[in-house]
Amino acid sequence: MTSRKNRAPRRALLTLTSTAVVLGMAAVPAQATPDDARGSDHVRHRAGEPIVIAHRGASGYRPEHTLAAYRLAIRQGADYVEPDLVSTKDGVLVARHENEIGGTTDVAAHPEFAERRTTKTIDGVAVTGWFTEDFTLAELKTLRAQERLPQVRPGNTRYDGQFEVPTLEEVIRLVKRESGRSGRTIGIAPETKHPTYFDSIGLSLEEPLVGTLRRTGLDRPNAKVVVQSFETANLRELDGLTRVPLAQLVDGAGAPYDLVAAGSTTTYADLLTPAGLADIASYAEWVAPAKNRILPRDAGGAIGAPSSVVADAHAAGLQVVTWTLRVENQFLPANHRLGTDPNAPGDLAGEIEAFLEAGVDALFSDNPDIAVDARDAWAEEQGAA
Repeated sequence: MTSRKNRAPRRALLTLTSTAVVLGMAAVPAQATPDDARGSDHVRHRAGEPIVIAHRGASGYRPEHTLAAYRLAIRQGADYVEPDLVSTKDGVLVARHENEIGGTTDVAAHPEFAERRTTKTIDGVAVTGWFTEDFTLAELKTLRAQERLPQVRPGNTRYDGQFEVPTLEEVIRLVKRESGRSGRTIGIAPETKHPTYFDSIGLSLEEPLVGTLRRTGLDRPNAKVVVQSFETANLRELDGLTRVPLAQLVDGAGAPYDLVAAGSTTTYADLLTPAGLADIASYAEWVAPAKNRILPRDAGGAIGAPSSVVADAHAAGLQVVTWTLRVENQFLPANHRLGTDPNAPGDLAGEIEAFLEAGVDALFSDNPDIAVDARDAWAEEQGAA
């Protein structure tokens, strides 16, 4: 396998170079209704500034992993959108948070699929529900998406039943259309979900992913694509299959499942040591730690001084993207919550500024409008300093 160290440097591939474009209104305020965002485009990101990636689309305002969520995210100014990828029974990659779809579609309301409810072991955990790998694409297309967190985001439930489960190719086509409409190139950050599990049932994710990128003209060094995974072996495999950048996701606890399955004792914490980061740099361009790895929380849940992760990653030649920045209080550190309602909006902009000050190169957010505004305000302050 060819090491990335022997290839031309591609660490800057995610830096966006499009000319600033303004189309219509400014981004939607945090408390605006989702419909207020329709047709808006934010002032463009400037080269060298941190990147905003829409986590599963604008999932703070639309059911996640729907074309509507991706479209809204782009119109709110997101630089990239993120589809999580799982496989259908007939080997088509679709965008779902998990292969279990009971919580993100209306499958439970389809009596014709009642007998497909089952229990499987996914990454060592028993999961009960309906699974994409038990449905053909045609069958999945009869389902409709629904909000995954209805108690947290009741406003999103108004869109339940409206949107299909999109394929990766459909997401790419949308991104290309929106790029042409807006006059800026939008990136895509696919994540392969449970690759060891899918390999075990004969539905490998890597080959169809690379095949899709090739068919759509995106398997090239200057394409705005980055492929992510929480596992390590499939990223090493992808290193030899594609020329797009790769990102090693690092969870807040535990270990990559492929290493667990192989009997390794290596943990996610081990990946963030200087030696671990140097190893990641041999097959990936990015490291993507959970946000508590970068800004640890104290006993009261507040964030303060950053850890050494960003500096160590940069020393290893890696760029750093963190996840996931959400507006609701329950997802925020204690010193950025507003009030006591866990589902009420807090000071997301303040948390984002803290991560930008810590030196991250990109961030994932469910609320791209807030993230883009916060990034732009921070960048202006840096330019004025």
